[in-house]
Amino acid sequence: MQRGISRSRGPAAGNEASILALLRRWFFARKPDAGFVLTDFPATLLQAKVFDEWLEARGEKIDAAVAGYGASEPVVGHYRTLGLLIEEAGATR
Repeated sequence: MQRGISRSRGPAAGNEASILALLRRWFFARKPDAGFVLTDFPATLLQAKVFDEWLEARGEKIDAAVAGYGASEPVVGHYRTLGLLIEEAGATR
């Protein structure tokens, strides 16, 4: 038998920075004309705003955002304000 210890990877801000760094490398390495679908990203309003900056830096735009059950209200509001959120009539979250 082995003993396992579960430890958090540090403060939430550090985890968010790691996520952003990983996604940044992917985003700027991909071909500009390659389509993509992201799930569970952006998960925070900060991630959404940083993602918007990346898109602007490359002269790209997204066509739509779909919010799944449990999506962050600030992120949903952000994409709703931009007119990118696809909402199902009568859907409740």
